[in-house]
Amino acid sequence: MAIKAKKDIKKVVLAYSGGLDTSIIIPWLKENYNNCEVIAVSGDVGQGTELDGLEEKAIKTGASKLYIEDLKEEFITDFIYPTMQAGAVYEGEYLLGTSFARPIIAKRIVEIALAEGADAICHGCTGKGNDQVRFELTIKAFAPEMAIIAPWREWDIKSRDEEIDYAEAHNIPLKINRETNYSKDKNLWHLSHEGMDLEDPANEPLYNKPGFLEMGVSPEQAPDQPTYVTLHFEKGVPTMVDGKELKPVEMLEYLNKVGGENGVGLCDLVENRLVGMKSRGVYETPGGTILYRAHQVLETICLDRDTQHYKELIAHRYAELVYFGQWFTPLREALDGFVKETQKTVTGDVTLKLYKGNIINAGVTSPFSLYSEEIATFGEDEVYDQKDSAGFINLFGLPIAARAQLLKGKI
Repeated sequence: MAIKAKKDIKKVVLAYSGGLDTSIIIPWLKENYNNCEVIAVSGDVGQGTELDGLEEKAIKTGASKLYIEDLKEEFITDFIYPTMQAGAVYEGEYLLGTSFARPIIAKRIVEIALAEGADAICHGCTGKGNDQVRFELTIKAFAPEMAIIAPWREWDIKSRDEEIDYAEAHNIPLKINRETNYSKDKNLWHLSHEGMDLEDPANEPLYNKPGFLEMGVSPEQAPDQPTYVTLHFEKGVPTMVDGKELKPVEMLEYLNKVGGENGVGLCDLVENRLVGMKSRGVYETPGGTILYRAHQVLETICLDRDTQHYKELIAHRYAELVYFGQWFTPLREALDGFVKETQKTVTGDVTLKLYKGNIINAGVTSPFSLYSEEIATFGEDEVYDQKDSAGFINLFGLPIAARAQLLKGKI
């Protein structure tokens, strides 16, 4: 990272969401960096109505202009699908919704900063979180000489309440208040909730509280009848739902709807952040949870045992790379090469039953299925000689038997 004196920073590109942090950063930058020009950039990865009125707000609070970049389809095809195909899940539960959204946004911000001739890039990530790493590693990957401003590592503000005080003092409109001051991150894939009562892991999330869940309902509020959904994959990529071909954004929006209606995809997790601390978050990932399950089920019949088992090892490391902000690294790209090779035969249909927060397998077929009913049957067959298993066991167990003979009488 380049080190520049404040007086030399005349143009700053800000990663702008319009939320609490970045809303107050625009006037703060102008106050503390010699009234520098601030260009705001918002990457649209599916925040929906959160982007409404953003340009007017950014300009009124001091930005010279706002870029709103539509990244939704690229987000799905180039970041979500590879992660899903890898089977990457952080610490067994987290489907990485915030993690893989940051690199695509940061990459576009760097491109705009270079095109605008900016002196620095600014982000609103806290010094306690993972996102500061994800943003800054991406900046280093594409503009290693670019100066980075992280207000949370500079200013005297110490809490979200003090941020609200600053906003009120500067007449900055906010969509939150002190009573609904959860820290949230929303995109096409998920919605996260952190802070307030959730900071104590002993507190049960208020799923039935009006306004808490935004992408669906609690399992108790889901319909009493199950919903069936059938997904078709071509080489690991979902292409159809219930026989209808859908584009990536349309598909995820539909799966979010049907999954949310059935209370699917809720996750309450105490996770290990990259910076070392544990944090508690509640995640809504209805469509993503359906996609992950369907893809996993299809792989059970399309991948041979050794590939499937080794891929599970890869999944763990892949998830760490995504979570740690190391998307643009040689290792992640190398693992991607392995994963893509495994997806050549992952083609077929998976039917799932959604019922009150549960996803139940309801059938899977593939032209590349390695499952043979004739071999696996408990009935009579003509293709498997059960006597062969004796020789196999003798060879497979030879090291055990040899060791036992060696130790016989010595212990």
